[in-house]
Amino acid sequence: MSDKILFWLSNSLVPFGVIKFIQEKHDCEIFAIADITDKQKKFYEHQQIVKFKKIWYYHDFIARTSKKPDLEYLSTFEKKYDVNLWLLAINERFFFRFNNFHKFSNHEILSILEQECKLFENILDETNPDFAITGYTTFHHDHLFFEMCKSKGIKTMMFQDTYLGNRRMITEGTEKLDLKSHPSTRTTINLQNFHKKYDASKQGKEFTKIFQNSKINLLKAIMNYLLSNNTNVKTHYSYYGRSKFNVLLKMFIYTLKTKYREFFIKKYLSYKIDESHRFVYFPLHIEEEQVLLIGAPFYTNQFEAISNIAKSLPIDYKLLVKEHPIMKFRGWRSISFYKKVMDLPNVQFLHYSVNNDEILKKCSLVITISGTAGLEAAFYQKPSIIFADTTYSILPSVYRLKSVEELPHAIRKSLQNEVNLMDVSRYVDTINENSFECDLTSLNNDMQNYFHYGGYLADVEIQIEKMKIFLNEHTSTFEQLANEFIKKINYKKIAK
Repeated sequence: MSDKILFWLSNSLVPFGVIKFIQEKHDCEIFAIADITDKQKKFYEHQQIVKFKKIWYYHDFIARTSKKPDLEYLSTFEKKYDVNLWLLAINERFFFRFNNFHKFSNHEILSILEQECKLFENILDETNPDFAITGYTTFHHDHLFFEMCKSKGIKTMMFQDTYLGNRRMITEGTEKLDLKSHPSTRTTINLQNFHKKYDASKQGKEFTKIFQNSKINLLKAIMNYLLSNNTNVKTHYSYYGRSKFNVLLKMFIYTLKTKYREFFIKKYLSYKIDESHRFVYFPLHIEEEQVLLIGAPFYTNQFEAISNIAKSLPIDYKLLVKEHPIMKFRGWRSISFYKKVMDLPNVQFLHYSVNNDEILKKCSLVITISGTAGLEAAFYQKPSIIFADTTYSILPSVYRLKSVEELPHAIRKSLQNEVNLMDVSRYVDTINENSFECDLTSLNNDMQNYFHYGGYLADVEIQIEKMKIFLNEHTSTFEQLANEFIKKINYKKIAK
């Protein structure tokens, strides 16, 4: 009997390529929920590359309405699926802090939640899928769908970060690894070489070199946008308020703000580590980011986190905070944020260009909400504190904070903690056994350059012949990803 697989499709075209090769290699019926723009919808309606049993276009079912939201239904829904809808909604980047185009009312948010909850319930009832596959969930609605599938006992699969460069895992989204118990044969030099090979910062540097880094592509994107029919403002709540005039005006203001903020950063942030005190290291996360909004929903205020850490330090320690280089694609942070951090008397704010390895070598402890630095610290035999669960939470040198009140105790306890490299070695063996190597960063960069003017324009028309060429050029990567999903599907069928 064919497996029924329900996919979540987004503006990223990577899942589409994976589906093509899964369908060619595995006996299955393919269903999909597509959260895409109007122009991409035309591609899916006419392409014959993938044979979908049925596609639901998400935004076709979410409309503005004056109808009073059914709070009784939403309350029952929360209990049925054990989800917190406001936790997802308030951290949704379109609904709250990060949207400069439209302020969503309580009525609008509740109406959207009600419509999508009913949509997802109807889809799951109609398809009764054996498997549900998504990419890395980044918005409230795809994560809600994923949680609903898990609650209904549907076998779920998604990419999970290993925090080690190009090492990827396909998991149920909540899987926790057990540290391998057998002794590892890795030497210190071997571990250091492994870290260099899979240093996650390499992908960040590759991304910043290519993404939105061409003035020609920017001009092409602007011309395409100005000459296009801007229909999404009527059909997609994520585009509300984005008239062409507003977009161009906000873009102009955004560019000025970015340049002014970068001038401030270059002038006032530190380029050298103050080594007159022992210090704890806190690298900032990108804003807006899935790791915070969904992965650590109660720790999205990074100034508050910095302030709490600074209050909790031993008197003879300072806190070093470092800006994230990829924030340049978010227009940097507000000047007021930088000033507030710099005003804290026991905090030094480092420029994003300061070498991360140098900081890790010299610090006494790393604290991160949910970032790669917590794992990198272990390779330098430095303990770490994290605010949310990660794949490396299993390391004995990692302290998983449960409440802010714990911070003073957690810091003092962690400062006395010694990192056993044998534990790090066993963790590396565990990750290698549960992951595979795949350069998704390069694949995504190629996709942005091929279809999206180097990342400057999301709503683009996808030409079918152009898609065939792209899939052909990246056959080996898509086949590898498809094989990994099929391997996981077959394993889950045996394990049931």
